[in-house]
Formats: sequence, structure tokens, C-alpha cells
Amino acid sequence: MEGLQKMRLRISSLSAYWKTYVLVLLPLILLPLPIMGSGKEARTGFVIIIMAVYWMTEALPVPVTSLLPVVLFPLLGIMNTGKVCTAYMKETNMMFIGGLMVALAIEHCNLHKRIALKVLLYVGASPRWLMLGFMLTTMFLSMWISNTATTAMMVPIVDAVVQELFKDKVEETKKDSDVRVIPNGLSTSSSSLDIEHTFESICQNSETGSVDSVADYVGKSCMELTTSGEQRCADNPDDKKKIGSCVLMSIAYASNIGGTGSLIGSGPQLALKGILNELYGSDSGLNFATWMAFNVPGMLINTFFAWIWLQYLFIGFKRTTVDEKGKAVIVKKLIRKKYEELGPMTFHELVTLILFVLCVVLWFFRDPQFITGWSEFLPAVEVDDATAVMAIVMLFFIIPAKPKFWFSNPGERNSDRSSPALLEWKYVQDKLPWGIVLLLGGGFAISDASKISGLSTWLGSQLAGLSVLPPFAIMMIICIMTAAVTEVASNTATANILLPILSEMANTVQVNPLFLMLPATVTCSYAFMLPVATPPNAIVFAAGKMNPIDMMKAGFFMNIICVFTICVLTTSFGSLIFGFNEFPEWAIPKVSNETIVTVLLISNYTTQ
Repeated sequence: MEGLQKMRLRISSLSAYWKTYVLVLLPLILLPLPIMGSGKEARTGFVIIIMAVYWMTEALPVPVTSLLPVVLFPLLGIMNTGKVCTAYMKETNMMFIGGLMVALAIEHCNLHKRIALKVLLYVGASPRWLMLGFMLTTMFLSMWISNTATTAMMVPIVDAVVQELFKDKVEETKKDSDVRVIPNGLSTSSSSLDIEHTFESICQNSETGSVDSVADYVGKSCMELTTSGEQRCADNPDDKKKIGSCVLMSIAYASNIGGTGSLIGSGPQLALKGILNELYGSDSGLNFATWMAFNVPGMLINTFFAWIWLQYLFIGFKRTTVDEKGKAVIVKKLIRKKYEELGPMTFHELVTLILFVLCVVLWFFRDPQFITGWSEFLPAVEVDDATAVMAIVMLFFIIPAKPKFWFSNPGERNSDRSSPALLEWKYVQDKLPWGIVLLLGGGFAISDASKISGLSTWLGSQLAGLSVLPPFAIMMIICIMTAAVTEVASNTATANILLPILSEMANTVQVNPLFLMLPATVTCSYAFMLPVATPPNAIVFAAGKMNPIDMMKAGFFMNIICVFTICVLTTSFGSLIFGFNEFPEWAIPKVSNETIVTVLLISNYTTQ
């Protein structure tokens, strides 16, 4: 018995320090690769494999792993330090930072909550129509602001609505004049914000793919979101749990799908844009307008399929009863009460909304392809999306949130104290997920190193055997593999590793690089099965005390249907936008000047 107990303690000790073993042993195991391998390709592969495993296991924090190229690429003679460092602050990174600042400005003034509640007022209050309202709202907000922040904001609203749907009729009539928004008797003005801020603080690291803090939160303070009100719902706890899980899961799925709708909605899109600009310049035709034209239809279709599938799985398609209609009226009053608590629209919210719309218009019409974009009126230089968003960000820091000449009482107008700006730097400094900037930079450094070392060319040639398959089959295989990997790895990290390989593979099989890279990028966000796959999944899993089997069962079908949808849209609708029917000139590998000079010298020598 003592020996068995010692063995258990030893195993427990090993499991407690497994990250340390991965951190130390992995480079030692892979050491023969750079020593025995030939050339820079092997050394680059050594670094990429280490980073991929560290990203997947989080042996080091994801942003810290992203800094490894600054150390290893120069030491291994792959790239010089200056060239590696420039990869961490390219135009795409600046566009991403600007987009995040605009999103933070929207969150700062609670404009996103006003939009969400306003949409919910216009949809039906039965469970299925409420779910559609939640999904459409979450989908739209996730196109522009963090998926994690969107989900964290929606969870308290969902919980309050579910509590009202299953409230006892007697209690409803007694408390009709004072509808409780948040359980445990807390006031809406404080508790809903506290829960939302709690989720946001927990998910600070989740923006970079780390969900340990969210997983630790399961079974702790999140219990208050779901355990309250169980006594009054004792007659139908199964129905309540089903509908609660259904609606919570729907906002997680809508958040993941909605993040693919715009170029700034999620990290993989920005990784694609940066890698394309690095490999092919701006000739690929991918910009803010063409991305939305390509993927917004797919986003809407997949959201609709998710709505139908979750209904079928959890609540069925039965007609609404008279009792449910009565409860729908109560829910409508609840949502209206929450909206009225926000008060009238402030100057802060109004100007933020105007600047946000202006930013989207500048992005969309910079180079929309179907008409002359505004950037073409500046032919002397190439203006990209980072310039547009940073101009708007400057206005956020200049315009006062509460000017004395408007929306202020006489006492404030006579005050000597100046109004804060629409967005303050301290708020940005605390809320901006700087780790994603490093994650994108590390991905761009990997892309540069793969190109310079010739690793991407070698990998592309190794995959040449797939050229015997039809292009659609190749695309399907890639997307299925990507969907499997992204369930256990960061979406952005998956894109950073995969996209340079796909670009070279496209050259090998002679298809438009976008034909493989676009659907793979979108599929990086299709992580529906596991609670740890994305921060939205982890949040709703914790809030609803869900069964992991239920999430896996629902997510497996969603993965299949979303992958199939994006592949069909790529071959049909995508061909109309990007011209996938022929291999484009911009994708032909460029011959460097040094190579041209060498060829000319050899030619002159042989003719003499």
C-alpha cells in the first residue's frame, strides 16, 4: 500500500510540473533537427515546431512564446534581429490596434449594451425568437468588438431572461411592478455590470488563447449565475436547463461565427492580411470590402443553421402555448426595463456611434473594387486601412465626452474642470489585449523566416502529391484539419502556422492562393466543440454548468456544416469576387534582382 501511495504521489508530482517538462524536454528532443538537418530550412522548422507546441500546450504564456523569434532566429542565423523586430509592428498590427481602440470606445460608453437591448426589443419574446435576437445581436457586435467582451456582456442578460421565462405565475403577478433583472435580489445597475466586469477580467488572458482562468472559474463564483431561482423553477428544472444551455450556447456560436464577418473581427483575418501583403503585396485583391462581400453571406447562413440546429437539439419546434405567450410579455417588460435604465442617449454615445460608422465607411470605401476608392485620389503614396482607423482614434482622444455647451447642466457649464475625452489612455492601457499584438507579430516573423529560409517552398513541394486531387477536395481536407487543430490551439496561432504553408502549396498545385487560404482562415474560428476551444465557449460553459458531452455533440455537427458551407461559398460566390478559375499573375513567384543578375552573368559567360 505504501508503494502504491508513493507511486500516486510521484505521478501527481509529474502532472503538476508537466509544463516545465514540455518547456525543457521539447527543445532537447528536437535538437537533432537543426544539428543534422541541412540549411536554414531545418533550423526554421525547429523554431516553428517548438512555438507550435508551446502555443498549443501553453507551456509559456502565448504572448511570451510569440517573442521567441526575436531570440532564436538571429542566434540560429535565419534572420537578423532588426528584420525580425519589424515584423511585430507592421501595418496590419497598427490596423488591429486601431480597431481595438474603436471597440474599446464603444464598450466604454456602453453603446454595445444599448444596441443589444434595442435589437431584443424588436424580436419576439418566445424562447426561439429571443434566441434568434441574441444570436443576431451577438453576431453583429462580434464583427467589431472582442468576441470575449461580447459574450461576457450578453451572459447576464441571457440569465435574467431565462429566469423570467421560468418564473412562477404567482410570483410574476406579485412582482410585476418590480421585475428582478439579476438573481439573488441584486440591483441591475450594479450586479449585471459586476458580473460582466468579472467575466471580462477573467478573460483578459483569453484574448490570446489562454482559457485557464476561465476553466478555474467553473464551479466557483460563476455558480451564482445559474443556481439562483432553482427553488421557484423546481417544477420544470430540465426545461429551464435545456433552454438556458441552448441560448447560452447560441451566443457563443454566434460570437465565433460573427467574428469572421469583418477583417478586424478576429485574429486569423488580420494574420491572413499581413501574410498576403508580405508575400504578394497589395495585388491580391483582399481588403475590408472584399472580405465582407465574401464572408458576410457565409456568416449569415451559418448563424441561421446554428439557430435551427440548437432548436432541434434542445427545445424542438413545437408551437408557442398561451402560457408561453404570457411569459413572453413579462420578458418583454424585463428587456424594456433594462433598456430604460440606460437612460436617454448621451452625447458620448452619439458621437461614438457617428465615429464608428465613419470608420467603417472609410474602411469599406478605401478600395471597394466596384467603384473608385478614396485612396486612389492620393496617388503619390499608398494609403492602407491603418491610416483610416488611426485618424478616427485621434478624434476619440480629442473630442470631449461631455462638452459644456451640450448635454450639461448650468453648474457643469460654469465649472473650471474640463471634460474627459471620448476615450482615455488609462482605459485603453488597462483593457487592450497587448498579447494579441505580439501573437500577430510572432506569426509574421514565422512567415518571413519560412520564406527567407526556403522552408515554405520545401513544404509546398512535399505536398505536391495532393495535386492529383480535385481543388475542392484539397480545400475540404485542409479545412477539416484546421477545424480539428483549432479546437485545441489558439485561432490566431493556428492561422500563423498554417497560412504560409498554404500559400506555397497553392503555387505547387497551381491554384489561386486565396482559394486555400480564405476558407482555412475562416475555419480557424469554427471552434464549437470544446469549452477550452475559445473564450466564448468557456464563458457560457461556466455560466450554464453545461455537460461537456452536450457541447461536443452540438459542436461536432456545427463544425461539419460550417466547414461545408464555407467551402461551397468559396467555390461559387468566392470565384465571382476573387476569380478562382485561373492562376493569377500576382501569385507567380517573383525572381529577385540578384537571381536575374546571376542568370545574365552565366548567359554572357557561356556565349563568349
